[in-house]
Amino acid sequence: MSPSVSRRRLLQAAAATAAASAAGSAIGHSPARAATAPALADIGVSAHPFELGQVRLTASRWLDNQNRTRNYLRFVDVDRLLYNFRANHRLSTNGAASNGGWDEPTFPFRTHMQGHFLTAWAQVHAVTGDTTCRDKADYMVAELAKCQANNEAAGFNSGYLCGFPESDFDALEDRTLSNGNVPYYVIHKTLAGLLDVWRLIGSTQARDVLLNLAGWVDWRTGRLSGRQMQAMMGTEFGGMNAVLSDIYQQTGDSRWLAAAGRFDHAAVFDPLAANEDQLNGLHANTQVPKWIGAAREFKATGTTRYRDIATNAWNITVNAHTYVIGGNSQAEHFRPPNAIAAHLDEDTCESCNTFNMLTLTRELFTLDPSRAALFDYYERAWLNQMIGQQDPADDHGHVTYFTPLAPGGRRGVGPAWGGGTWSTDYDSFWCCQGTGLEMHTRLMDSIYFHSDTTLIVNLFMPSVLNWAQRGITVTQTTSYPVGDTTTLQVTGNVQGTWPMRIRIPGWTADATISVNGAEQDITTTPGSYATLTRSWTAGDTVTVRLPMRVVMRAANDNADVAAVTYGPVVLSGDYGDTSLSSLPSLDTSSITRTGGDSLAFTATANGSTVALGPFHDAHGHNYTVYWRTGGEGDGATVRLVNAGSGYVLGIQDMSTADGGRALQWHDSGTADHDWEMITDGNAVRFRNAHSGKVLGVQDMSTADNAPVLQWADNGTADHRWTLLDQGDGTYKIRNGHSGKLLGIQGNSTAVGAFAVQDSDNGTADNRWRVVPDA
Repeated sequence: MSPSVSRRRLLQAAAATAAASAAGSAIGHSPARAATAPALADIGVSAHPFELGQVRLTASRWLDNQNRTRNYLRFVDVDRLLYNFRANHRLSTNGAASNGGWDEPTFPFRTHMQGHFLTAWAQVHAVTGDTTCRDKADYMVAELAKCQANNEAAGFNSGYLCGFPESDFDALEDRTLSNGNVPYYVIHKTLAGLLDVWRLIGSTQARDVLLNLAGWVDWRTGRLSGRQMQAMMGTEFGGMNAVLSDIYQQTGDSRWLAAAGRFDHAAVFDPLAANEDQLNGLHANTQVPKWIGAAREFKATGTTRYRDIATNAWNITVNAHTYVIGGNSQAEHFRPPNAIAAHLDEDTCESCNTFNMLTLTRELFTLDPSRAALFDYYERAWLNQMIGQQDPADDHGHVTYFTPLAPGGRRGVGPAWGGGTWSTDYDSFWCCQGTGLEMHTRLMDSIYFHSDTTLIVNLFMPSVLNWAQRGITVTQTTSYPVGDTTTLQVTGNVQGTWPMRIRIPGWTADATISVNGAEQDITTTPGSYATLTRSWTAGDTVTVRLPMRVVMRAANDNADVAAVTYGPVVLSGDYGDTSLSSLPSLDTSSITRTGGDSLAFTATANGSTVALGPFHDAHGHNYTVYWRTGGEGDGATVRLVNAGSGYVLGIQDMSTADGGRALQWHDSGTADHDWEMITDGNAVRFRNAHSGKVLGVQDMSTADNAPVLQWADNGTADHRWTLLDQGDGTYKIRNGHSGKLLGIQGNSTAVGAFAVQDSDNGTADNRWRVVPDA
């Protein structure tokens, strides 16, 4: 237990829980019912999200997604969802039909989906006040309580609640489970759903069922040795460490924190704690919930190892395993680091992984709200994969499992059991349908954060924030990303001086911020936050302009394969019903915007004109996201601008000798700062336009801090560099021989700091802007 969590706090929380239990568990719809606050505050947090009900979406594509999911949640038959629970706990199924897909009565991990429904109903109620969704959640909880109460008759231990027999856990523990089940994965979903109904709707019955089931988990795992627990975690178990940590925070009872710690998976956590990428071959969505759990365990305990695990996992995944749309994995598994172009298939980017990466990003942002790269990634994945995950032609907002990135891919068409196909009302119930329900009922949850009196604006979408605690309303109006401008009008009790921090995405340049039409003299560095501090008056209108341009994002493993982006938007080519057997060859100089009121573009590929548009709108046709570009940059001259210092890579004294030192200089406009990018297989070489020398590493060193010098091109691998697209307008530049990253010694901002090879420490000194030299 963290020393910062006092015994007095625990006793106070326990007394509050006991008093709530004594009040009874009858379901009621009294207006007095409200969200239940946690007993303990998170540790180490310096930025806080607003409650779901404080932010609402206004007319937009995003609100349409929310409404389609809400329609389905209001439609679905709860008795059908209860079928497997009732049958397993020896109760009447009340004549309800059973479901198909992953919830059919013989499917190994049936009833994993119901926890997602509980969460989604609770979120819709919190966001919109929808009483139908609240009532469905209440009804399911009441019926689950009946199932749990019948455990003795069903032959189960006290507290058990599931759609398959408890004997599957016996087999899990002795490692003889062979039916494909992932029992704790299912338990995690049920616990999380019950917790959300308790804390968002205020249901004391959900609390009671939750704590009974959590008690069963504690009893079941408490009997096992550490070795038995570690062996058992070879089977997917969802985010058990996350939900048990949350129950601890909600109740203040340290019993749940001890149970959470039993699910710390050493085989995954130990390499990440050492910042080692050992993800290749691992089932991707098995891992990400564990990392969310590590972040939650840090917030519960203050143990920095947990924070480091979560941070390192995020850095490794985003930098080395993520496609341009923000998703990761192929056939549900991580591939080798930077293997992107090599794995453009029908089964890329499982939706669950991206949903969980967004959750992890949000957790990390609360710990480090100055790190704009977190929400640069969030925006990329949220906008380009998750918004387009839903079928806009389906009134129930059904979703895809994978997002195909093969040339000629198409949403809604894919491998048989799921793949790119759409989910259905009752015959699919895959994991990604469950996270899809949660995703599209909380689309607004990360637009705004706050830190004391500071308002943080992370995302640009039509919305209204009711900062009730301060009596302030913020109305955001925008056509973004079609347009590059958003306005934020501040009304209500706005008197006083306080700051508004606005994310300036890494992909933009020359951003401006105005108030009531007057441009403000504040710093708007790409990949940072601009801080607007003023004495506010009701009605003040802040206008943020984020200029957009077309940028090619090369795949980590092949400089000849790239995607087209415009600002935050990935553009895909519309190929109608035409099949593609390979990536089209794109003439990047031909990309032209054709629509002022839409993101419509044209380009020439394979000698023909093709229409390009936002990938999140690529529905009903075959598309390509990646293209052959013939080595974008060949023959072109670029400058390498360091994202940390702003200095430009050049040669001391414009030397033409071998061994001329590569230094960080102000951009003097001389040719020693210009570099020709030359494609070399799946890498590039940087040839200096003044000296003709090629960027390399002294003596082919593999050590950290080895100096980068200008050498004659002797054909060795130390002269080959791979550009790792960070998705925010910057690249990490990795050496082909040593694997080290081009960076600045000691993270220096001084003119003359050596360019060196650094391990990836996540700082901006390892990130570079590749700027065409006009």
